[in-house]
Amino acid sequence: MTPYEVFISYAHEDRALLMELKAHIRILQWLNLISTWHDSDISAGGDWEQHTMLHLNSAQIILLLVSADFMNSDFCYSVEMQQAIQRHDADQARVIPIILRPVYWRGAPFEKLYVLPSEALPVTKWPTRDDAFENVTHGIVNAIEDLQKKSKGP
Repeated sequence: MTPYEVFISYAHEDRALLMELKAHIRILQWLNLISTWHDSDISAGGDWEQHTMLHLNSAQIILLLVSADFMNSDFCYSVEMQQAIQRHDADQARVIPIILRPVYWRGAPFEKLYVLPSEALPVTKWPTRDDAFENVTHGIVNAIEDLQKKSKGP
């Protein structure tokens, strides 16, 4: 089985939370369920916008790591999220918003989607971040299982 390509959109201010998420979902890479990509994977001298759009347009799963900084970022909000939602609406990708820190997001284009962690409780509001990221990992696994069922057909 080929792993699902996962694109991670995040604000650079949330890099520490990105790294925690990556640690939690690493098991999914070991199990060959996913491969991940985010802009920190671009090598020196690489065209960041070209690489970003290439991976954004080829990923089967797109994670939006939502925070005030994400919502404040022109590139995250106006480019990455808009393209992700278009691909989701065209059934070309599964978009999964992950609420990292408390922020008002009602009315955002991803509002129609089921967000993680459960009940849209931000990661930083859980008893521990490990609890939150375990919940997020379960949600990603559920999405993968759903995609696998759809690809097999009835």
